[in-house]
Amino acid sequence: MKKILFYNSGGGLGDSIQLFTLILSLQNHFKGAQFFYLGAHENHFQGKLKEFNINLNTLNLGLKYYGFRWWHYFFTKKKFNKLNFEKFDLIIDLQSKLRNTIILKKIPHDYFYSSTYKFKFCTNKNKYSSKDHIKNLNKFLDTNIIISRFNIKNLSDKYKSEANRLLPDKNYIGFSLTQGNKYRKKSWSINNFILLANKISEKNKVPVFFVEKKEVQLINLIKSNVPKALFPEHHSTISCPALVTALSSKLELAITIDNGVMHMMGLANIPLIALFGPTNSDKFSPTGASIKVLDSKKIYNSNDVNSITVYDVFKLI
Repeated sequence: MKKILFYNSGGGLGDSIQLFTLILSLQNHFKGAQFFYLGAHENHFQGKLKEFNINLNTLNLGLKYYGFRWWHYFFTKKKFNKLNFEKFDLIIDLQSKLRNTIILKKIPHDYFYSSTYKFKFCTNKNKYSSKDHIKNLNKFLDTNIIISRFNIKNLSDKYKSEANRLLPDKNYIGFSLTQGNKYRKKSWSINNFILLANKISEKNKVPVFFVEKKEVQLINLIKSNVPKALFPEHHSTISCPALVTALSSKLELAITIDNGVMHMMGLANIPLIALFGPTNSDKFSPTGASIKVLDSKKIYNSNDVNSITVYDVFKLI
């Protein structure tokens, strides 16, 4: 393999962070290959996530929201030919929308991997049943790709030093409670977080909140009800996902809803409790032995994340 292309239709930071393990594993396996990224939305690898040093070349076809417009089908090959690429050895389709997959296949390639329509578009036919792309690609390529996860040691020293300055001690418990996607009710009640944070304080643990500075009303509410609460990011001139991950490495444990910060915390490989309601926990939760998921659909047969009780979370803590 000399040229490998990843296609991602997700638009959030978490969608990109979830690809880290797959990308790093393939980069370690095909050491001499060039890796390219084609996104339907903003390329976070060249923006907010560049501090993580996930080295990907951008494939820019000049087609906004690539794959989400049927007319892209008629322009893809023409746009691609202008880039003076011959073809890709392998295209990895990381979404399952039929329209997007049909359009993506117009890019010249030798091998095409996609889970769309029960893997019917894969050039190598096999029984792919797993949701784990690495397991499927092992079958697809008849190889053995060793899993390579993000290592916190690879972060720049400036982020690790800043995290040590902001959180110099131990016994920190982290909380992330705000959602980026406003269209799904994924947030656990602020009252639950306050109650849980105070229970944590009673156990001589320090509650650490990851909340953007602009959330003034929420911050003031937490400060007035959780006297020991810390907001470390608010005391730094640095503001980026890499700092969140570095700060997370200082935590003993984190409790979070399904959001982008959850994935930033997951990169730190710390014990983490993730709360899920309407979204798919099997698809979106971070992976690893230290991750515990509380899914209201599985526990209470409800899409309402607030059916999860403080007691449910405290038991896991």
